[in-house]
Amino acid sequence: MTSFQEPDQNAVQALLHSMTGRRILVVGDGMLDGYIYGHSSRLSPEAPVQVVDIDREEYLLGGAANVAKLLVSLGAKVSLCCVVGDDPEARQFLDGATGLRIETHAIIRDASIRTTLKLRIVSGRQHVVRVDRDPRASYSQTTIDALAALAESEAKNADAILLSDYAKGVLSDAVCAAAIRGAAGKPVLVDPKGKDWKRYAGATLVKPNFGEAKTFLAAHDSSILSIHSIVDDSECERMAAQLRDGLHVDHVVVTRGANGISLAQHDGSTQSFPGRNLVAKDEAGAGDAVAAATCLALAAGVPVVESVWLGNLAGAVMASKFATHTITDFELLEALGASYPSSRKKLMTVAQAAEFAARLRKENKKVVFTNGCFDILHLGHMTYLESARQLGDVLIVAINTDDSVRRLNKGPNRPVNPEGDRSRLISGMACVDAVVLFGEDTPLEIIKAIQPHVLCKGADYKTKQDVVGWDIVEASGGRVALLPLVEGRSTSKVIEKMSKE
Repeated sequence: MTSFQEPDQNAVQALLHSMTGRRILVVGDGMLDGYIYGHSSRLSPEAPVQVVDIDREEYLLGGAANVAKLLVSLGAKVSLCCVVGDDPEARQFLDGATGLRIETHAIIRDASIRTTLKLRIVSGRQHVVRVDRDPRASYSQTTIDALAALAESEAKNADAILLSDYAKGVLSDAVCAAAIRGAAGKPVLVDPKGKDWKRYAGATLVKPNFGEAKTFLAAHDSSILSIHSIVDDSECERMAAQLRDGLHVDHVVVTRGANGISLAQHDGSTQSFPGRNLVAKDEAGAGDAVAAATCLALAAGVPVVESVWLGNLAGAVMASKFATHTITDFELLEALGASYPSSRKKLMTVAQAAEFAARLRKENKKVVFTNGCFDILHLGHMTYLESARQLGDVLIVAINTDDSVRRLNKGPNRPVNPEGDRSRLISGMACVDAVVLFGEDTPLEIIKAIQPHVLCKGADYKTKQDVVGWDIVEASGGRVALLPLVEGRSTSKVIEKMSKE
């Protein structure tokens, strides 16, 4: 075991900053996680089961797409390579990915299969049943060849590659080899599944959990079966080293849940990181968080030991949250003792805002959304936002980036205040719960990602049909609200008055 000096908060902040904007290719099994929420007060006369009256439905990115979502929330630019069917679930999958800024041009639509769906029926807070629709059929050779070609081509343009294997067939021998070949020495991290791990040969780092590592090794060394689920660092490091040598990869990380992580490096050294002192609430997604943070750090050129340490921290932060899907850089730094004003934590990426809204919907809270430039704040802005907040439980505000404002032809000197100032000022308002920047001409993709219950705009819009996204919101059971404006209050009038003085 080698010694390791944990980086301080400033070093971690610099590390996280260096990760922003790195390009990651995720190759793996994409799927859709569905939730049908309802309530039950009676049993079926046909069988001793609950009758669930449906209140609402929700569909989220799952499998390899969940890893992609985590990477986006940590600041990466992500391209996803997977296979979906040609069905309504595929359209939901693609819309969800596009809304989160995940690049979808490497996603293959195969009409011969159905999109993998894991559907949960929830009554109150109780999961009644989960119904899986899993094709489990081998992909055609044409599809495999297309996947391999896309993986190799996309890998050439990425800073790192993450192979997210859920044993559904995407990561065949040919696809793994193509992705690793296309990487040409750039970091390749593998989250493995199944029994045949030889296809990962040549990868930079393979990251099984303890159970997966034990099962794989037991097939080759029966003495492994005598190892208990809780082992000391040296025993787990020995397992990681055995995997590293047998798989012909540079490094192996074995995750151990609350007991931390053990790493075996290509130079023969080993290192274990203890579990973080955080209260675990839900282990779901922790392994994905480890993979995402570690891969993104490697993409930024961070040494393996520091990258794995950060992954261990990310996994612990993920496990400390209940029923959530992303983590933020603020949360990572806060786990190390940093403190930030609440207004800073309201600043979110699109992925973070979408996850925030999804969590609120699960809690049966009403999400309100609006958007605008909010260049020079005035009474009209405050009154409008306060009115919007009163229509629900939370208010999410999308703000045009500087480039977006310029394209709106607001004038040669607009915006007066840069996007960073405008977003910070809006986030400081008590009536605002989240702020997200968008660079497109309209907020349509953000609306698709957030799925608000109420879409607000000012009463200067004549009809709801004039509001971008009104049909998306109403199709999911929401509504559009046109709010009154304060007479004589606008940014243009403020600028006009200033120019006369």
